[in-house]
Amino acid sequence: MKRRFTHLWAMPVLLGVLTTIGLISALLGDGIWDIVSAFTLGAPVAIGAWHTLRGCFH
Repeated sequence: MKRRFTHLWAMPVLLGVLTTIGLISALLGDGIWDIVSAFTLGAPVAIGAWHTLRGCFH
């Protein structure tokens, strides 16, 4: 049961954590925090696009 739970929820939890870090760093920081927020907010978009495009070409 534990393996199925982590297999199912690991990526959504990771993407949620990345999004939360990106939003907080965009609101509170400046300079290097802008770069951190750009990468952490862009990661879920890039992963979603990769999975979508991968499905289109297979």
